[in-house]
Amino acid sequence: MTVANAPVLVSDAAETPSPRHPTGEQAARRRRPALAKYAGLTPFALYVLVFLAIPTTIAVVSGFLTDDGAFTFDNVPGLFSPTVLGTFASSFWVSAVTAVVGAVVGALVCYALLGTRVDGPLRSLIDSASSVLAQFGGVMLAFAFIATIGGQGLVTVLLKERLGIDIFENGVWLYQVPGLLPVYIYFQVPLMIITFLPALEGLKTQWAEANATLGGTRFTYWTRIALPLLAPSFFGSLLLLFANAFSSFATAAALISQGAQIVPLQIRGALVSETLLGRENMAGSLALGMVIVMVVVMWGYSALQSRTSRWQK
Repeated sequence: MTVANAPVLVSDAAETPSPRHPTGEQAARRRRPALAKYAGLTPFALYVLVFLAIPTTIAVVSGFLTDDGAFTFDNVPGLFSPTVLGTFASSFWVSAVTAVVGAVVGALVCYALLGTRVDGPLRSLIDSASSVLAQFGGVMLAFAFIATIGGQGLVTVLLKERLGIDIFENGVWLYQVPGLLPVYIYFQVPLMIITFLPALEGLKTQWAEANATLGGTRFTYWTRIALPLLAPSFFGSLLLLFANAFSSFATAAALISQGAQIVPLQIRGALVSETLLGRENMAGSLALGMVIVMVVVMWGYSALQSRTSRWQK
């Protein structure tokens, strides 16, 4: 006898839908968002490949080839010759001096900017000027300094005619390696402002308040809290400035037309003459030396920036 209203027993297995593997179309849909994330990087990746990776590879590989295209190590020992080592030493000290001066002056400017409003006109003006001046280089910057403190520059002529002071020695020093110092510092300071100001702005007011609550002084705050936190960012920016000066070519080429006192100018000389110290394709070996230096510097910069990002999150 069957009861009409008797409950129907359904097993748990019947209620739970059996798991289904995603079809090919569903898997493709899931992959599309992941691919879309990287699609925007395609133009930048192509730019890096065409204008950075391929030229760098060609320049480095050419240092291990002869004019006939045969593989050789004869060009590499030229990096350790006295002339080349002296050129690298000149590049190192110019880059180091301009990086240290630019970092210190830029850090002081950043500290002064902390007293201004973030959306104020002064902050906006300095941010905009720093962004422009950090990229202002090459022939235009060289001409600006020649017209100002060169042999017949405005300041040179005024000091000589009005005050009888020949402080710039007719501007001859500007066309030598020491003349690169003020020119490089001109764009190093704005670059430091751009890179170091976000780190200073990342200091939280709660840290200063906690220091004051625990009886700490302003000196204690800066020496035990702020400076240790800012040190990786400062030295990372310092390395970035060093790399920026070490790889600069156009400004130095416009100022120094004779000789090859720094590595980029020596590479130019090797490309023009095709020989240096009796070795062919020496420009590729010089490029290899520069690449090694830049890789080490940028690795240090990346390591320091990763340490800075830990407390900025």
